Amino acid sequence: MTAKRKKRTRKSPPHPAGPFCVVPANAAAGLLYRPAALRAHPLNSLHPCRPAMGKITFYEDRGFQGRHYECSSDHSNLQPYFSRCNSVRVDSGCWMLYEQPNYLGCQYFLRRGDYPDYQQWMGLSDSVRSCRLIPHAGSHRIRLYEREDYRGQMVEFTEDCSSLQDRFHSNEIYSLNVLEGSWVLYEMPNYRGRQYLLRPGDYRRYHDWGATSARVGSLRRVMDFY
Repeated sequence: MTAKRKKRTRKSPPHPAGPFCVVPANAAAGLLYRPAALRAHPLNSLHPCRPAMGKITFYEDRGFQGRHYECSSDHSNLQPYFSRCNSVRVDSGCWMLYEQPNYLGCQYFLRRGDYPDYQQWMGLSDSVRSCRLIPHAGSHRIRLYEREDYRGQMVEFTEDCSSLQDRFHSNEIYSLNVLEGSWVLYEMPNYRGRQYLLRPGDYRRYHDWGATSARVGSLRRVMDFY
């Protein structure tokens, strides 16, 4: 008779649970969502996003007055259609407005609603030169790292965070992975300060998301409602 061999089972690395979870540096490597894997398996095929349907109207003057232009998709150069933007009406969809053409300069996140002057979207001026319609997503997940190239302690979020300092030991983030959905980073707590749109992908350094520093005060999922 031959003795039966016991099958060995490999333990899988721990997986964060809940809206956020801090992972020590020595365990973060086992949880790292590697860039090569992201390229091999596009997130859209794993977690399909619903096609975005949007409508936004830009007005040259405050209170929805003056010349206006209606848009329903991404636009890299709005300069030919209006010279300034002092009010906006979002009928549907989530949008990112950009101060400069080709999605450059200061960014401003807008949801469905009326914005009678540019202070309502925390604008610094009446300059809006490009816009992007953000796709819908059924779920959201993001990982933030305290050092470049996905090193150091990591924290994972699946819900909004109004104060990163309260949830994490630091308000400086040097790299990140967006695993599901789109997010907006804010430089200050309570969704204030400079804003940065993050779409699914890998960001090895803070320059990759357009920031001039590693400071992150809060972050929010891109959703039609909260």
